[in-house]
Amino acid sequence: MIEVSLAHELPDLSIEVEFASRSRCLALFGDSGAGKTTILNAIAGLVDVQRGRIVLGERVVLDRAQGIDIAPRDREVGYVFQDGRLFPHLSVRANLTYGARARQRAGQEFDHVVELLELGALLGRRPPNLSGGERQRVAIGRALIAEPRILLLDEPLTGLHREARVQVLEHLRRLKQELRVSTVLVSHQADEVRALADEVVLLQAGRMVGHIDVDAFAGSRLPG
Repeated sequence: MIEVSLAHELPDLSIEVEFASRSRCLALFGDSGAGKTTILNAIAGLVDVQRGRIVLGERVVLDRAQGIDIAPRDREVGYVFQDGRLFPHLSVRANLTYGARARQRAGQEFDHVVELLELGALLGRRPPNLSGGERQRVAIGRALIAEPRILLLDEPLTGLHREARVQVLEHLRRLKQELRVSTVLVSHQADEVRALADEVVLLQAGRMVGHIDVDAFAGSRLPG
């Protein structure tokens, strides 16, 4: 369960959205500059939102009216950024377990996540020696091993060549089925949304212009 109600002013964009979802994967879909990543950052606690309320599961992590603002590290959110943001000097194994250690979690899912993402052969290597698709799979694994309440994916396939994109997309589909972690996906690619999402929030210039089931999602055109 996720509930988001936000009002936030940026120098070049005014964001005002409100939505709630119980789906396993909710997509935020819109063109560049629609406010997708800002909303994701607000959920993670990386934006000092001016007004709003965010509920993850049964836990209120932000309520400006009530003076609630849980610190990012305590929101139990797993965040996969576009560029992965792995530690280049650490091995894949150390990168994978970093989030669990930081949250003082046991990371019981390590073996399962490594198997699902096919990372076993990479554990002793370092990020500079990985392909783009391998780095992104490691970033996804790191977020999951920390046992997040919710997983945030910000354009996780951006910059990957076609074969790597197909591979990572298939891994994400497997993770959705096997781990059943609630996910918010940011994308402006219709095929990614159709492959992964159950519901879609359509965004345009900082406003929600639709909230639909993925079966009703027609593709890349937003309402005019």
